[in-house]
Amino acid sequence: MGDRVAEKRGPSLKARAVAYLSRREYARAELARKLGAHTEDPTALDALLDDLEREGWLSTRRFAESLVHRRAERQGAARIVQELRQHGVDEAQIGELRDGLKATEYERALAVWNKRYGERPADRAAYAKQARFLAARGFAHDVIHRVLGDDRDDD
Repeated sequence: MGDRVAEKRGPSLKARAVAYLSRREYARAELARKLGAHTEDPTALDALLDDLEREGWLSTRRFAESLVHRRAERQGAARIVQELRQHGVDEAQIGELRDGLKATEYERALAVWNKRYGERPADRAAYAKQARFLAARGFAHDVIHRVLGDDRDDD
């Protein structure tokens, strides 16, 4: 009889977790937040998340790499790192991914800038507008100056 009551309330916690994970990757902390609304037992939730990690369904590393892959083409390292932190990815993994992003930051910023503008700014107002555009996407200021052809920072 107890099973019928559980069925009427909706899918089991594991079924919900698998349904979420079948749509996209999740960080452990993010999935815990989502599933936390459906259970009052935090130990059961932790046990489920441990099982999902052991079975290979849940991987924060895979989530982080997926997010970086999706965002790297359009966003800078600072914005991607901030989003990883929001999703609960630990600092050690973020550090590894940040190093890879920093290595390609100039090329990615140049590609984003070329797609939007393609011409060097003619005056200070245009320079400021283009710099804000790149900064809003999370690119570092030194990279923005290089992309926009600012010679003030050169040796």
